[in-house]
Amino acid sequence: MGADRTAPSCPMCDEPLFKRHCKYVCPTHGVVVDCSDPFTF
Repeated sequence: MGADRTAPSCPMCDEPLFKRHCKYVCPTHGVVVDCSDPFTF
C-alpha cells in the first residue's frame, strides 16, 4: 500500500503526514500537530 494521497503534508518539508493515535506525524520532523490543537488541515 502506498501513501494516502489525501493526507495532509508537513508545513516544514511538504512530506505526507501519517496519522498516529490522534497526532499527525512527519517522517522527518516527528509529531507536527495533535488533534487537540485548534489548527485544522
